[in-house]
Amino acid sequence: MADDDRSPEEEFQELIRQLFGGGADGIDPEQLSRLTGMGIDPAMMQTIMRNLQGAFEGDGEISWDLAQRQALHIANQDGLGVTAGQRTDLDQAFALATLWLSEATTISELATSPRALTRGGWVEATLPVWQELAEPVATSIADALTTALRDQAPDDMQSLVQGAGRLMRTVGGSLFATQLGQVVGRLSLEVVSGGDVGIPLLPAGEAAILPQNFADFGRDLEIPEDQLALYIATRELAHARLFRHARWLRLHVISQITEFARGIHVDTEALEELASRFDPSQPEELRSALESGALLPARSEAQTAALTRLENLLATIEGWVDVVTASATGRLPSAERIAEAVRRRRAVGGPAEQALGSLVGLELRPRRMREAAAMWRAVTDAVGVGARDALWDYPDLMPTSEDIDDPSGLVARLQARARGEEPARDAFDDALELLLAGDQDGGGSDRSGPESTPDDERPV
Repeated sequence: MADDDRSPEEEFQELIRQLFGGGADGIDPEQLSRLTGMGIDPAMMQTIMRNLQGAFEGDGEISWDLAQRQALHIANQDGLGVTAGQRTDLDQAFALATLWLSEATTISELATSPRALTRGGWVEATLPVWQELAEPVATSIADALTTALRDQAPDDMQSLVQGAGRLMRTVGGSLFATQLGQVVGRLSLEVVSGGDVGIPLLPAGEAAILPQNFADFGRDLEIPEDQLALYIATRELAHARLFRHARWLRLHVISQITEFARGIHVDTEALEELASRFDPSQPEELRSALESGALLPARSEAQTAALTRLENLLATIEGWVDVVTASATGRLPSAERIAEAVRRRRAVGGPAEQALGSLVGLELRPRRMREAAAMWRAVTDAVGVGARDALWDYPDLMPTSEDIDDPSGLVARLQARARGEEPARDAFDDALELLLAGDQDGGGSDRSGPESTPDDERPV
């Protein structure tokens, strides 16, 4: 068949064959122009072919550079630099907030000075954590896409698809990385401070405020800017201090999130259905499926349990930060109004945070923050600031979800400890004693068995 007699679909298959054969550099632009019969933009296809050809040279790993480029592109489009005046105002707010916090908590000051970040600076500082959190989901989607495309490919294309598993995995993972970059980029337009999302995104012991987003946040609140800056600075420092003091806490939060993420599996039926009708001229459908969460099935029981544990953990952290911030900022006339605005913002979340939930199936909502804050207030009233903050010294001291439900048991244990009394026994103590007693009995029998049993009673 002459080249001129080929259909657009045959032209597309020929281009794919050339790509898989390593001949993308020699593709004739005139050949690309014939793809207009399929509704494909030749310039777009040339770019895609170039990128796919480059994927052959990779090692099959997900290119997280795509996520960074995409996020920075969005962050820097309308991003503003930090002026000297903004930096001075924030430095003064952080300095006063540090003094106030020293009266509200026994947890020590930060070793490094807080920063004023641009949107792009926030992206660069936090993207390593986003990558760590999203990698399990990206890998699952990339592997599933490879399988679905192989299953849906026509018989005459099977040899090509089977020989391109690494390529397909790279393309699928890169598509996810690009979507993650878009979400992180949009988040950079919303977050006000380093701890705004509720998880430790900045390196341990670092605090930061984004002046541009801080100005957007306070624009409609009708609250004096200096009071708002003091409150946000105090809350940010409290969050950073906590994670610097409890060095185990950062790993604890990250591991709970990755535990949830590893349980995510792509809905293969939905992916196969999408692959069966996928039109190269309309890639928007695949992008929308990723963004909407349509490829993620309903949560399993194990995932639901993991999410509940994570929500309790985030609520415990946010509740402590809330109580300490309220104590430290009691001098501010508008403190209560600002606190309510912050709580409402955290409870609802912005569009970008909702998009993150759709992309990785995870909503970072401390749903029980008010109950956790009530628990921390009860503990503070009962045993004081020092005993309260000492609960962050070791993981096994941290309050449980049952303590959030009913703080009275926790308060009673702390009061007994303050009096030097042995803590009251509970069901766990009884069960542990029985278990240890059983181990001792079993161990004694095993050690004496062979030596004490007469020869004629031993089994043959």
